[in-house]
This record gives sequence, structure tokens and C-alpha cells, in this order.
Amino acid sequence: MSEPILEIREVHTYYGHVHALKGISLSIEPGEIIALIGANGAGKTTTLRTVSGLLRPRDGEVLINGKSIQGVPAHEIVFQGVSHAPEGRKIFSTLTVNENLNMGAYTLSNKARIEEHREHVFTLFPRLKERRNQLAGTLSGGEQQMLAIGRALMSDPKVLLLDEPSLGLAPLLVRAIFDTIREINRSGTTILLVEQNARAALKLAHKGYVLETGSIVLSGPAATLLADERVRKAYLGER
Repeated sequence: MSEPILEIREVHTYYGHVHALKGISLSIEPGEIIALIGANGAGKTTTLRTVSGLLRPRDGEVLINGKSIQGVPAHEIVFQGVSHAPEGRKIFSTLTVNENLNMGAYTLSNKARIEEHREHVFTLFPRLKERRNQLAGTLSGGEQQMLAIGRALMSDPKVLLLDEPSLGLAPLLVRAIFDTIREINRSGTTILLVEQNARAALKLAHKGYVLETGSIVLSGPAATLLADERVRKAYLGER
């Protein structure tokens, strides 16, 4: 077993007085896809926001390659190899596709590397290449999701945080997005995936964690969770 690339240790995160994460712990090995599943309000998005530095835990710590990022600003965490494609895409709608990708590359100063990463994004998402000079706000929902992921990849992250990448997409596009996530992982990027579509997420992932009201209630190999009766009833729609 190698050292975890990302580790969350007994993290408690609050929104004001609301105790959103209640001492959660998880670890991710290099090259893994980890799925976080749970109902709305369980703490999945809060977990990603805590890892990326958008929220600060009141207790506990997050470590990247064994080093605590306690107190490190969110933009500095990107320099440490963590990139976040947030829920709702959060693209810059008045900028072009190319300009959005440039925003994702702010950690890079080498123009050749930026263009190399841009071509990698265009290889993953050919539709973005076709629309490279189009305003992002005029893209379809699926194209905006591709752009959100592509922008996150421009910094060449070691760990990619994906929050609800299939939200609001047609089934055919969902399949395409998940195929691309698998391809991103095969190229060496570790992925922490939050996804409402629990079945698709667990089929894609190596391991999974189930969150309920801010606590991890189940964890294990993804195949084991897929077969677990509690998961099947609560999150896979089976009776």
C-alpha cells in the first residue's frame, strides 16, 4: 500500500452553528476513484468544499501527500495538485470556452504546457474544440459540464474533485461523461466523485463511502457496496 494521496482525518465542518460534517475520515490511494454517495444534505458537497479549501474544518485535518493543508487558501491548494469541478458547473458564462480553460490554467506559466493541457481537454471533449470561441453561457448543459471538468483539468491536477457531474444531463450524455471520467482516471488522475446516481458512481469507482447527516455510515470496495442490501434499498431504488 502506498501513502494516501488524500486523507481526511476526523474532520468537523460547520456552516455557522450547523454541524455539517461530524468527524469523517477517509483516505484515497494514488490512482483510485472514490465515490461519495448519500442523500441530499448528507454532507457530500461539504466534504469536497472542505478538501478544496472553500470551507475550513473546525476540527480535524485534511492531508495531501501526507502534508496538512490546514489554513492553506483555496487557490494555493490548487498549486498542491487538487482541482475542483463544483456542483452546478460555475463556468464563466460571459467568457469563451478558451477563456474559461485559460482561467483553469492560472497555476501554469509555461505557454507550451498550457497548450498541451488544452489539447488534452479537446481530445477528451472534441465538442469543446468545435466551440472553443463560443461564449460559455450559450453552450448546452452537457457542454457546460464538459467545460467545467476541462477547466479543472487545465491545472494538471493529481486529485480531481467532481461534484455531481451527471446532474441534469440526458442518459446518453451521462454515459459519455462517465466514460470520460474513467479515461481521465486511466491517465493517472485520482478522483473523488460526489454523485447522486449511486449505481453509476459505484460501478465506476474502486471504493465508496456512504454519508448520512454528516457521518460516514458505510465504506468499502465499490462492488461490495453495490451488493449491500442497505445501499440497494436506500440509494439504488430497490426493494
